Amino acid sequence: MNLFFYTVLIRLLSPGLLAWMAIRARRAGGNWEVWSGARFGHYSESKPIENPVWIHAVSLGETRAAQPFIQALLDQGENVLLTHMTVTGRAEGERVFAQAIQQGRLVQQWLPYDFPGSTRRFMAHYRPRAGVLIEREVWPNLLAAASHAQVPMLLASARFSDNSLRQTLRAGSVMRQAYASFDAVYAQTLRDAQRLEQVGASGVRVSGNFKFDITLPPDKVLRGRQFAAGLPRKIIVIASTREGEDEIFVQAIAHQVKRAHAQGVDIDEQALYCLIPRHPERFDLAADLLKKAGLAFVRRSQLIEMGDCTANALRACSDAAVLLGDSLGEMTRYYASAQVAIVAGSFAPLGGQNLIEACAAGVPVLVGPHTRNFEQAVLDAIGEGAAMRVPNADVAIQTALQLLGDPQRLTRMGEAGAHWVQKHAGAVARVVAGLNEVKN
Repeated sequence: MNLFFYTVLIRLLSPGLLAWMAIRARRAGGNWEVWSGARFGHYSESKPIENPVWIHAVSLGETRAAQPFIQALLDQGENVLLTHMTVTGRAEGERVFAQAIQQGRLVQQWLPYDFPGSTRRFMAHYRPRAGVLIEREVWPNLLAAASHAQVPMLLASARFSDNSLRQTLRAGSVMRQAYASFDAVYAQTLRDAQRLEQVGASGVRVSGNFKFDITLPPDKVLRGRQFAAGLPRKIIVIASTREGEDEIFVQAIAHQVKRAHAQGVDIDEQALYCLIPRHPERFDLAADLLKKAGLAFVRRSQLIEMGDCTANALRACSDAAVLLGDSLGEMTRYYASAQVAIVAGSFAPLGGQNLIEACAAGVPVLVGPHTRNFEQAVLDAIGEGAAMRVPNADVAIQTALQLLGDPQRLTRMGEAGAHWVQKHAGAVARVVAGLNEVKN
């Protein structure tokens, strides 16, 4: 399939695709502006920023991954245009870069849909000096419009699985041309680089993963540790649960709580389980599951209203089996408060979630069997002694409890994780140097 037939196909499918987008937006909540002019490359305002470097971070995970890279560009005096496809990604960018937005140095916008006219209008309106797509968001018409506008394009912190390779090869010449149009491609691992070369990318370099350049907010680390110090219980964080995982973890927690109760252990003497759904639309669903399981729980939002680490907030946790993490932008705080982190997204066939932030916080990590999206990072962390792989949610909870009884092993794993993250930093500097070479 070439670019012409690709465009014909997406035009034919666009009513269904846009309807699906609208349904997804309604389920997720927030203002997605699915039918807004900006999604089609129409802008009512004049150009709001001069000579920007354009960064595209499709959703929440990519926005978090791109944070150190974007900050490095701002630090060297660049103006930044930051685009997204999802409301969670946009909200995270707005939160993290609030000061730069207020100063007029960073502007957020929706990425236009991949129609020729939409993408050409986007390029003509913003006239970026260069564009950087984060991880794997490759759209043929978008890249064709960039080429026509003579905008140098980079693919950065790129990951490319075997499944992505198969799908891209099946798509034919349209995707090969898209990958071949990049001025530079920076892959996370050697295997990612080899796959990218198979689909037509040239000049591929292995730069590493942006996520290793993470700088944990000191205030959130401090607040997390203060919370843990004020609570006479150990904390097991179950982070970034996705569809189908809340159910299995609630069942696993309920089993352990009932078992401890049968042994005469009071709830305030047991570990506190912190369950954190990845997407806000799942917060209430997780609460319903906890109620049905008969598990006493308190919401993080309730603790915030009580004053975070105040006596009332800590007291509210004393009778709860579960702390439901229904807040955004606090993952560092959750990890800093934990003795063990179970990184979810990997206990159902969903590809896994990023474990690097937990390791950077010095927390031992457990992951499930499904980690294809972060496979090399997971294997490296396991090899360094920072993480362990377990087969299911029940074993994850059991293993976490066993680790709580082995303080020396907890310390070794936490220190190994922090060292591993520090050892792999540097991807941001490599890509910034490459961007400086190609931008106009």
